[in-house]
Amino acid sequence: MMSRARKGLISDWWWTVDKFLLSAALLLLACGFFLSLSASPSVTPRLRIDDSFHFVKRHAFFLLPAIVILIGTSFLNLKQVRRISILLLVGTLLALLALPLIGYSAKGATRWLAIGPLLLQPSEFLKPVFVVATAWLFAESAKQPDIPCNLFAILLYALCAALLITQPDFGQTVLISLVWGAMFFMAGMPWFWIVVLAILGVAGSGMAYLTIPHVTARIDRFLTGSGDNFQVDRGLEAISSGGWLGRGPGEGQVKYGLPDSHTDFIFSVAAEEFGIALTMVLVCVFAFIVLRGLFHGMRERDRFVQLAISGLVLMFGFQAIINICVNLRLVPAKGMTLPFISYGGSSLMAIALGMGLVLALSRKRAETYRRAKAKIGPVGMTVPLVAGA
Repeated sequence: MMSRARKGLISDWWWTVDKFLLSAALLLLACGFFLSLSASPSVTPRLRIDDSFHFVKRHAFFLLPAIVILIGTSFLNLKQVRRISILLLVGTLLALLALPLIGYSAKGATRWLAIGPLLLQPSEFLKPVFVVATAWLFAESAKQPDIPCNLFAILLYALCAALLITQPDFGQTVLISLVWGAMFFMAGMPWFWIVVLAILGVAGSGMAYLTIPHVTARIDRFLTGSGDNFQVDRGLEAISSGGWLGRGPGEGQVKYGLPDSHTDFIFSVAAEEFGIALTMVLVCVFAFIVLRGLFHGMRERDRFVQLAISGLVLMFGFQAIINICVNLRLVPAKGMTLPFISYGGSSLMAIALGMGLVLALSRKRAETYRRAKAKIGPVGMTVPLVAGA
């Protein structure tokens, strides 16, 4: 066991990181890998892939760097969190701007950059660094009222939303809009601006429904139940057929009719093979991470840390809610992964980055931790604590 008296980078990290949050994140990563063993083999025959465990192997390939990113990012201090997030934000924005020219297209959308044999989705990495940058702008607005930081935050959101819509990726646009709106509210913005932005959001959604056939078709299918609802109906069938305890690992049958069983509908596969009981456990773990993160946000005095932690865990929670609600047919279908569970290299590593940032921001500050082990003398001298002192 690592001693509290031992000083060093690893020791300070171990005694200051939130081990409950870290354990919950690692638990979800482990569940995601094991669920890929159930969900992925049913996809390969339809894609004419000979290796039944093709996606399982790829999931494992991305799992190791995701863990490295999760733990490595948690070592960062506040200054490093801000600087790295700003640099990554600039990089992802440039990548999104380049997508129309050099991006890889699939299923009617251009969302990926081909880097050798790998396909990376810049929008996934945009989400966590967008939250941190927005939190910094809102926090600076209170510190430096003479600088229009709130205006910069609005312009940053508008730019990111526009780039996502051009792909098109309306699911991610809705997600960052929800999180940005929540952070805007938490930053103490006047109700006038909140109402104005809410009206603009409703108007924008209405325009998207009226002018974009893809959006119109999805919403109409959801509201009327008619049209091509094959995958959503099969997902519901998988959930209902599993019952409370499921059919057993590898015994699911409905999953063979789910084209996206390893990505968007892995929650349905989990319900079919392991039952509603397991899915309820997963929901509880997701809820624990969000509530634990919000608890840290409420406890922090630094405005930037408050907003960044709250925004990151809300991003994590909203994404999980949207994915689960799609599986339960409570919202229109969207191409959105279940955090840490669904297959997808970019999603896995980007969510690990976001959770690593949460762990870094929620750590007890190293200076506070060291002061807890020592008493400060009247003239500023450090006096080591001893028994009975």
